[in-house]
Amino acid sequence: MTVPRHVDDGADEAAPPDPLAEPTVRVAPRWTAALSLANASVWVGWYGPIQVLLALQADELAPHGWSKESVLAWVTGVGAAVSLVANPVFGALSDRTVSRYGRRTPWIVAGVLGGAAGLGVLAAADRVAVMVLGWCLVQLALNATFAAVVAAVPDRVPTGQRGEVGGWLGVSQTLGIVLGTGLAMAAGGIALGYAACALFTVLAVVPYVLLRQDTPLPVSLRPPLGWREFTRGFWISPRSNPDFGWAWLTRFLVNLGNSLALLYLLYFLRDVLHAEDPENGVLLLTALYSALLLATVLVGGVWSDRVGRRKPFVLWAGVLMAGATGMMAFWQTWTGVLVAAALLGIGFGVFTSVDFALMADVLPAAASRGKDLGVINIANSLPQVAAPVLAAPIVTHLGGYPVLYVTAALVGLAGAVLVRRIRGVD
Repeated sequence: MTVPRHVDDGADEAAPPDPLAEPTVRVAPRWTAALSLANASVWVGWYGPIQVLLALQADELAPHGWSKESVLAWVTGVGAAVSLVANPVFGALSDRTVSRYGRRTPWIVAGVLGGAAGLGVLAAADRVAVMVLGWCLVQLALNATFAAVVAAVPDRVPTGQRGEVGGWLGVSQTLGIVLGTGLAMAAGGIALGYAACALFTVLAVVPYVLLRQDTPLPVSLRPPLGWREFTRGFWISPRSNPDFGWAWLTRFLVNLGNSLALLYLLYFLRDVLHAEDPENGVLLLTALYSALLLATVLVGGVWSDRVGRRKPFVLWAGVLMAGATGMMAFWQTWTGVLVAAALLGIGFGVFTSVDFALMADVLPAAASRGKDLGVINIANSLPQVAAPVLAAPIVTHLGGYPVLYVTAALVGLAGAVLVRRIRGVD
């Protein structure tokens, strides 16, 4: 599949008449802005708790004999397991939804309302079990919203505009993480922090809902809902869909390399570089990484649309990230880490937008876009589970941080190179 270089701009207000047709009309800027705001709502709802509130609450509610670190690990680990399953399931359900409001909008609305309810449970939690329940509800519900938001892109956006829209979604994701963290810290308490995140999460989807540009699915086109077929649908054969398989593996390996590189950053600064203030060091590196990611995520997506190619951007972004990670194995100074963080931000910014567009271009079938993108999102969340399993023995028994960063670089490089196996996209 070759990305077209020119797409008709003349009727960007019209919705495609067939919800399963490949879009050909560019979406309006206000639609992109509304979808990006809805995407930010999910990341605020996730990262206000992850970055600040859950850690503070774990410290308050840890029972006798439990450390706050153990409580936080259990809460976030169970939530991650829920997220791993919820995203493809809700994507598949939205594919089959018949509603006058469209396939995706009902799940966007239900998801943020459920997510706000989960944040309310967390605000009232007085023991660890209630924390786990609340966080699982947040993960479950907001994954419904996230699956629907992501699926709206191949539903509505033509191939030649997907890099640009993917770039805006990358911008809104990063800003959502920062805003969620800021709301949690500025609210003045744990309960108020959860309330602030919940309020933003609900209000931020209102502009998208009011646009009402989610094309309804006719009953005649709804896929049959048999449980055997439903569950079997989550296996997408790499033999039958090789481009999808290679694209999934590319994303998984690049994200795994990135997760391995960032997992023990605080410990690396403290134990290897002997930084006087490693916590502020992590904050500075994160700010540098995020700033350069924001500077490149939209540029990379738009550039990819204009030249009509995806694979070179994904390849060289992955190579740049692998080089930056490998640098941390051999240039173990504060200057080296600053340079590595800058290069990682540049590389991951380009990768985020262009790889999203590439994945949207290789989806197997229009009728299962939500489910297929949910399967793809496993390649984002599974590395967060796999990275600690791989990193801990490497650091403690198999050579320490130099071996960890070389391993991360090789894993990410393998993912970048494998993008060349994709045949249907340039």
